Amino acid sequence: IKSVLCNINSHFQEKNDKVTIKKVELRKKVTLLRGISIIIGTIIGAGIFISPKGILKNSGSVGMSLVVWIACGILSLFGALSYAELGTCIKKSGGHYTYILEAFGPQVAFVRLWVDMIAIRPAGLAVIALAFGRYILEPIFMPCGVPEIAIKLATTIGITMVMYLNSMSVSWTARIQIFLTFSKLLAIAIIIVPGLYQLFKGETKNFENAFEVNTVDLSGLPLAFYSGMYAYAGWFYLNFVTEEVENPERTMPLAICISMVIVMICYTMTNVAYYTVMSAEELLASDAVAVTFAEKLMGNFSVAVPVFVALSCFGSMNGCLFAISRMFYVASREGQLPEVLSMIHIRRHTPLPAVIVLYPITLLILFLGDIYSLLNFMSFLRWLFIGVAVVGLIYLRYTRPDMPRPFKVPIFIPVVFSFTCFFMVFLSLYSDPINTGIGFAISLTGIPAYFIFIHFERKPKWFQKLSDSVNRSLQIILEVVPTEH
Repeated sequence: IKSVLCNINSHFQEKNDKVTIKKVELRKKVTLLRGISIIIGTIIGAGIFISPKGILKNSGSVGMSLVVWIACGILSLFGALSYAELGTCIKKSGGHYTYILEAFGPQVAFVRLWVDMIAIRPAGLAVIALAFGRYILEPIFMPCGVPEIAIKLATTIGITMVMYLNSMSVSWTARIQIFLTFSKLLAIAIIIVPGLYQLFKGETKNFENAFEVNTVDLSGLPLAFYSGMYAYAGWFYLNFVTEEVENPERTMPLAICISMVIVMICYTMTNVAYYTVMSAEELLASDAVAVTFAEKLMGNFSVAVPVFVALSCFGSMNGCLFAISRMFYVASREGQLPEVLSMIHIRRHTPLPAVIVLYPITLLILFLGDIYSLLNFMSFLRWLFIGVAVVGLIYLRYTRPDMPRPFKVPIFIPVVFSFTCFFMVFLSLYSDPINTGIGFAISLTGIPAYFIFIHFERKPKWFQKLSDSVNRSLQIILEVVPTEH
């Protein structure tokens, strides 16, 4: 076994009758198109097809809801531009975790990592997968409801497919993500084009008095912005795979800017199409807005809408897992997770252990846990730590002014965005103190975990032997090796 482990770090291939050593590492396979597909494919999930009514309900009018969609897109672009600067001056994968680690040290970074690993990521992945399972089965069971056990089985198959795909090949993962992204854009075009056609024909009655002041509820606007920012969430996922991006100084800012403009246009035009065909009252009464839209305008073709929603969810799962696995890979490399998670498959060059580590936790939460309550506990923590990461950008501007910054944004952009994040956190504390308190309590468990697993280096001998034995066994079973950095 010792001999295998010593020699497995490099493997040999015959080429042109010569033996060459092939370095085992993550390859730079994320091009501009693949970067755009990761961002768009992860941002556009089921939300825009199912339930944009949260923004309408809290904004109070059709016109104000469109303003909120555009404003949230601009604020998200501010956050994305801030992350573009972070990604080009800190050229490590890992996203939020890496930037907090660089700016504020290992303790704060570990708390973020801990909350991500035990709750936020598996719960978030399970929710997207549940939407996939429900909508992929809906055409089969229509007009009846889909049984819950069937949904969970389809969800399990979906999660397994995504895990397998990400374990087998980075190239195929990226190619399928491009295909799924084009499928999402096609689905949105199927909504936008007929909707705008109706608008140009003169169907404008739903836009009359669009900015009626009497219906606008100022106290609900912060909640509308919260919903909008959640709909745009996902612009940060390219930063999780920085080390695999070709020419990151150019590719990352371009991919982020192009993606955010496309998503903003798609979201705004899709809502305009919805309002052209449906009144505000009809939209608020619908549980799946895209399905209602298709039934009113396209008749039998509405059966295809759940399939497009399912493909959209699968794309979000795929992009999300591709990015998250790199965060665990980097955290392991930094010594804050088990060593095996920073190892690469010797032939496929994928971070196999980091990809599959969420699989058992996700399935456990899927079948046993209250996923939606868990997400409520954790949603504010996402914005808290994103805000902290962007504050880290401002902090690094002053503490490390000589750091190379190939892409640099005006300082007001990270200031406005971090203020927005902290405002949403404050809103959560005010509007739902119980769930927010539970979320804080869960995150605080990361502090003792840090001291137990990281800070105290002198572990008992039996613990160290067990850890080394498990690590060696997994390395042999998974065919993975460390890589140099």
